[in-house]
Amino acid sequence: MPVIKGLEWTFDTVSSLYEKMRPGYVPELYRMIFDYVPVDENSRAVEIGSGGGQATAPVLETGCRLTAVECGEKFSARLREKFRDYPEFSVITAKFEETELGENAFDLVFAASAFHWVPEKIGYEKVFSMLKSGGAFARFANHPYRDKGNPALSAEIDEIYDAYYYPFHHKTREALTEFTEEQARERAEIAEKYGFTDIRYALFFRKRTFSAEEYVQLLGTYSDHIAIEETIRGKFFAAVGEAIRRHGGFLTVYDTMDLELARK
Repeated sequence: MPVIKGLEWTFDTVSSLYEKMRPGYVPELYRMIFDYVPVDENSRAVEIGSGGGQATAPVLETGCRLTAVECGEKFSARLREKFRDYPEFSVITAKFEETELGENAFDLVFAASAFHWVPEKIGYEKVFSMLKSGGAFARFANHPYRDKGNPALSAEIDEIYDAYYYPFHHKTREALTEFTEEQARERAEIAEKYGFTDIRYALFFRKRTFSAEEYVQLLGTYSDHIAIEETIRGKFFAAVGEAIRRHGGFLTVYDTMDLELARK
C-alpha cells in the first residue's frame, strides 16, 4: 500500500504489536552496510525512526555509540528497556527533522522503513550536515507483496479491500506491484541531489508465511489500516481472516528489501 502522509502517529498506538509482527532485516543487508562503512566502538551513529528496534540491535552490537531518534513515546520507552544493557545507547523522543544533533559528528546515519516520513529536502540536507567527511547514510526498507502462489485468495482479498479499505480512504484500487530494482536505483539517486557521492544500492529477498490470525495482526501494524474507523476495521480484518481460512489457512508474503548507501 502507498504511504498516506500524516499517519505517523498511528504506529505508537500499537507499539507492542508492531514490535512483535514487523520483521527485521536479513544479515546480508547489514554486511553490505558495514563493508561500506566500518563501524566499531569508536564510531557514532544515529538511527532515524527506530520504532520497535527491528534494525537497532545489529548496529549496537558493533559497540558504537548509537542515538535513536523516535517520535513515539511508547516506542521510546520500549527501546530504552529493550537495549538497557548497552551503555552507549540513548533515545531522543522527537521527530528527526525537529532534533538538534550536531554537525560533522557521525560516522553512520541510518533509517529502516522510516525515512519516507521525513520531508525529502529537510531529511537529506540534515543527514548530510550531521555526517563526518566520509561518513555514510544507509536507507533501507521492507516492501511486502501479497501471496503470488494463491491468486484466488489474492483476488478475494482485493474484493474485501474494495468493500472496506478504499471507500474509507476515498480511493480506488491500485494494482499491487513488487518493488523493483529500478525503484531502488531511483531512490538511491535522490542522495546525489544533496551532495552525496559513492551511491550504491541492492535488493534482498525472503518469504514469510502467516496463519489467518497472524496476518490480521500484521495488517494491524500498517498506518493506513490502523487509521480506519474501529467498527469498519473490525469487519475488514475479520473478512480477510475468513478468506485466508477458506483458502487453506495460510498466506505467504514475499518481501523485497531495498538498501541505498551514500557517502558524504
